[in-house]
Amino acid sequence: MKESLDVRRTGPEHPRHRALLLPGGMCSAEFYADVMAEPVLAEAGLATVAVTLPGFGRTVPPDDLAMENYARLMGECAADEACDLVVGHSMGANVAIEMAAAGDFAGPVVLLSPTFSRKDEAAFLGVLDHLGRVPGLGPLSWAAVIKTLPPMMRKEMIKGGVAEGRARTLAEDMSNNDPGFCRPSVRCYYEYLDRHPSLVARLRDSGQPAWVVRGDRDEIGLTDEERRGLEASPGITMVTVPDAGHLLLVEQPARVAEVIVEAAEAVRA
Repeated sequence: MKESLDVRRTGPEHPRHRALLLPGGMCSAEFYADVMAEPVLAEAGLATVAVTLPGFGRTVPPDDLAMENYARLMGECAADEACDLVVGHSMGANVAIEMAAAGDFAGPVVLLSPTFSRKDEAAFLGVLDHLGRVPGLGPLSWAAVIKTLPPMMRKEMIKGGVAEGRARTLAEDMSNNDPGFCRPSVRCYYEYLDRHPSLVARLRDSGQPAWVVRGDRDEIGLTDEERRGLEASPGITMVTVPDAGHLLLVEQPARVAEVIVEAAEAVRA
């Protein structure tokens, strides 16, 4: 599996710290390109390794699509790449939560727009998961999503301030997904959320320093109870990024890079 990973690396040859960057579902390492190019990372002596979650972007999928297995695989990747910091976006953030909770990674985690419970997730994804389980209709539903979702996301990114050319590149990247993989992947993701009705306690009890980073107009929900639980946890830092939605890593890459540097300082401490 390690040999088949889609990996991008930037930064000094002998860095002070190295961060593993995990994109979200239907996204590849390309989504981190803007963050990786921010000068503040190199100035802090921080190298980055962006890895597409296996199966997305038509990479080789693992035999086991459970979130726990993704956490194990990415934990091995972090060790192989000598990463002492993990950054995850969306589904990648949930993989990072599980890495910390299961002991697959020991160190700070930066969570960009994670989902802490099923009710927080976007409503359309739950509907799509339900349709995906219907024989005959499931494959057709996902084939339609792969065609229609990327253009919708391109428009949202442009509204969020992303340059039109860059938004087009990212939308085309999203369209490069196999609906036959995405359908069971999302099913396993929801099964994971059902096993853990709230991930707040799971993150808190991991004992790892965590930064929960959300845009001020994030489409992913966060209940009042979840927010109180996160804010009451001494090892968790809440960060709100202005003028950003769910795709804050491409809408506000400079601010995201600053948070990554802040988390790297926690490694040094």
